[in-house]
Formats: sequence, structure tokens, C-alpha cells
Amino acid sequence: MAEHCVKVYSRFNRLWHWSQVGSIMLLFFTGARLLGLHTIMPFGLAVMVHTVVALALLLLWAFATFWLFTTGGYKQFIPRLAGMWEVGRFYAYGVFKGEEHPYVKSYERRHNPLQAASYFALKMMLFPAIWISGLAYLSYGFWDHLDGGSFWLEIIANFHVLAAFAIASFVVIHVYLLTIGHGFRQHVRPMVSGLREGGAHAGGRGLFPSTGPPARLSVSERRSMRSPPDFRGPFRFADPVAKATRSVAGCRQIGTGRGRLPPSPEGDKS
Repeated sequence: MAEHCVKVYSRFNRLWHWSQVGSIMLLFFTGARLLGLHTIMPFGLAVMVHTVVALALLLLWAFATFWLFTTGGYKQFIPRLAGMWEVGRFYAYGVFKGEEHPYVKSYERRHNPLQAASYFALKMMLFPAIWISGLAYLSYGFWDHLDGGSFWLEIIANFHVLAAFAIASFVVIHVYLLTIGHGFRQHVRPMVSGLREGGAHAGGRGLFPSTGPPARLSVSERRSMRSPPDFRGPFRFADPVAKATRSVAGCRQIGTGRGRLPPSPEGDKS
């Protein structure tokens, strides 16, 4: 019998994610060379690679920002309090007792409340900090006459390094959290195929299966769990996710996580 799977990540989400992974790893590696932490590659080559990759990643982030706002995807990163306690309790206590994660991803709500708050801080504070300081450092030749004794250059360089270590800490925590619960492979697989195995609730805006929808949801939000919400943004782009049933790695896709429940076992003859 094929497993029921629900679409949670579009092709662009996956391309964006893995492009960031490769770019950030290269930036960490070359940045460590610039700090003198290793001598695996020549200093000049490290400077060139660090600069080129950083500018390419900046362009990717600019395009991704445009995409998020035109498709409405930015809503994924808006922090919300509903369900925050359940998720926080799971990571602080439940995960060590073998409990199931209280949050079920959907196409509309891929991030649990704690993830949304973390990504919001990352994108609104750490990323701007690393890019503003990096661009200021890179363009120092244009304003060095304003900085007698290189005082501001030293401040900017140290701020850039501090922001880089903060992002590195986020990456370490992110990878660690992938190893808990169902395991690393189970967590990473949806970011490769775009699909997750459907549970008791396969759709809506990210559900808490043990307790049902969060009590603080409005009537319109509860209704959206039964009917697909408009998530295409102000420019009304076509939905890039195919809704047709198809077979992917042993899974039978039943939808995009937009309020559709999997068929009951009695009615499934696949």
C-alpha cells in the first residue's frame, strides 16, 4: 500500500534552501580562512571566492524576497503565539520522552510557531546585519577618507564576524534539531522531494493533531482548514504545485496540504 504524502515544499523552496546551504558553507569556509583559522586555500583566492559567493547569495535573497512577497509566502515567517507553548514544551521535555511532535506541517504553514519566530529573527536581524556590514566593508575604498585611523573599519569588521558566528550558531542548532524525533533522514527527505507523509491531519494551516486546531484560531481560519485559502499573493500568480495524484519514492501525493484529509484506510485500495 502506498503511503499518503502531502506537498509541503515547492521546487523554488527547495532550490532556495539548498542554494543557501551550499553558499553559506562556502562563506563559512572562506571566512575562516580570512580569520586565519586554516590555511587550506590561498588568502587571495579566499577573498575572491568569499566576495563572489556573498554577492551571488545577496542576489538570490533579493529575488527570494520578491518571490515571497508576490506569492504571499512571507506569511510563513510571521510569528504567532498560538501553539508556541506546545512546541516549546516538546523541545524542552517531550522530545526526551519519545513524544510525537505536536505540530504537523502543511503547504500553508510549513513552520511551527517556534520556527517562525526563529526565522523571523534570522531574516529581520541577523541577515541584514551580515549584509550591511559586509557591503560596508567591501566598499571601504569609497569612504575610507571619512575614517581616520580605520576606527570604523575595525568596528564594522568585528560586527560582521559577530553576525557570522551568530548565523553559524543558528545553523548548528538547526542541524541538531534535525537529528531528534524521527531522525535526520526523515526530517531532510521533505526538503529533497517536497513531500511529507500525511498524518491524521494532512492540511490546513499547520495543525496540532493531539488537541485539534489551536483554540485561538478565528472562525475564518478554522474554515480555511476545510477549504483552500487564497495563498497566491497580490499578483495572482498561478499555483506552482501540481495537485494531481502522482507516485514519488513510494508515496502517493494526495494534495498540497490545503485542508485535504487522506482517505480512510477502509476506502484506500491502492
